[in-house]
Amino acid sequence: MNESTPRFGTDLTSRARQVVAEARVMLEDAGWDAVSMRPLAERLGMRGPSLYKHFANRDQIKSALISEGLLEIGEVLHAVLDGGGSVTDLLAAYRATGLGNPHLYRLTTAGPLDRESLPDGLEEWAGSPFHLVTGDETAAQALWSFAHGTLVLEIDGRYPPGTPIDRIWEIGAARFASSA
Repeated sequence: MNESTPRFGTDLTSRARQVVAEARVMLEDAGWDAVSMRPLAERLGMRGPSLYKHFANRDQIKSALISEGLLEIGEVLHAVLDGGGSVTDLLAAYRATGLGNPHLYRLTTAGPLDRESLPDGLEEWAGSPFHLVTGDETAAQALWSFAHGTLVLEIDGRYPPGTPIDRIWEIGAARFASSA
């Protein structure tokens, strides 16, 4: 976390941070369905009931992971803009972050979001670089929609073989850059 990053999610105990870190390893190894309380506790050298001292249930661990994912995406995207980055740079960083941690990306961005479980302001802060680079809320949502949809299709291998995926990103960036 750099100095310009707001302090989101820093209220976890050291042991709770270890739980989240190990849950993340399980997540990235095999997806969210593989993250369950008993194996997680075993991997940490804990008994199952001890895990519940730190997280009441699996959903709380999921929320902690989503918060971590939003924080990481936000840090990367804010750093791009702090360095004078463009729409193209922002999209490249977003893509690299998602491809680098595909299961965390999917957990962070797919399905219903329990906003009440997130630190106040985290979701808005993490997504604000899209607004900052476009200068318009609707354009920001359109840019994120392009980035998210394209990234999910790429992660899931849904483009036909031979599709020039890099070119798709280039065209999208160029179109949004020309309208920003």
